[in-house]
Amino acid sequence: MTQPTFSAIGSMPGTDVRDTVRMVRDLVGDKGIPFLPELPARGPGADMIGRAASHLVGLGVDLQPSGWRLADSSGLDARRGAAYLRQDLDELAEAFDGWSGRLKVQWCGPWTLAASLALPRGERVLTDPGAARDLVQSVAESVREHLRQVARLVPDAELVLQWDEPSLPAVLAGALPTASGFGRVRPVEQGVVVDGLEHVRDAVAELAVAQVLHCCAPNVPVPLVRRVDGLDLAIDISLVKPRQWDGIAELVESGRTLWAGALATDAGAVRPEKVVDPLLRSWREIGLTGADLHRVVLTPACGLAAVAPTSVPGHLRTLAQATELLGEASESLSAG
Repeated sequence: MTQPTFSAIGSMPGTDVRDTVRMVRDLVGDKGIPFLPELPARGPGADMIGRAASHLVGLGVDLQPSGWRLADSSGLDARRGAAYLRQDLDELAEAFDGWSGRLKVQWCGPWTLAASLALPRGERVLTDPGAARDLVQSVAESVREHLRQVARLVPDAELVLQWDEPSLPAVLAGALPTASGFGRVRPVEQGVVVDGLEHVRDAVAELAVAQVLHCCAPNVPVPLVRRVDGLDLAIDISLVKPRQWDGIAELVESGRTLWAGALATDAGAVRPEKVVDPLLRSWREIGLTGADLHRVVLTPACGLAAVAPTSVPGHLRTLAQATELLGEASESLSAG
């Protein structure tokens, strides 16, 4: 039987890729799920949006003062973003030479990207259904190629793909402002969102990659995620409302993994008990079992890019210790 484990969301502070990749390998690799870190402090193209935009297949992008937008051809910032990822993969291949366990990579999900990229005329891609469909297809092709490249570099790794979708609740609720700022973008129908997520999921099905949707915003659409077969869920558990826990219980009982964001990213040094206790309270209240805890991955509540670099090792060690406590709690609940 598997045991609870831990990982991190992906973004990390600083600009030194080599040191960061090795820190992840050394502090996460033995007991948790290591990951390819993102270092947005390096500049545009190294961030979540810029990385995915820079690698779109068949669509050009450039960077304007207002943000990334679609263009006839990709500009200098997109080429720089591609160079950042090549550097990251070089370091990954060296640090994880011979690696045979799980290895996570992150990619911006199609709906957050459609909410963040602009059309040439300035409105969000989300406002144009045809452009949004094209973007979904491009994301699918780009992430498939990315995963194939990672698989070539670390051939024995069991790849995990994390779809970053922090804007998903706003996309569904129609909460995003228009380019003028005086209106709101119309909400996207749930069926359309599900179709898009299923399309990108299916694009990498041949690679047998485990997939998880990460959303650290309030009002995560748990029922919608459950509609997408094979998709695990990563959330900030401090933002989960009581009524949402029933949906999470159904997701876990169906055999899916909960990536529980249980360590506040703005917290200082905390005891591992403070990480585990809130999760265990909710676990008991909704009637989940000790065996169900084996399908939990502990993570920080969100990315660590804004954390002081000197604090990151402590956060990762705390998560490792909290995972041990979670394993003990699993045995205790099962025995009781």
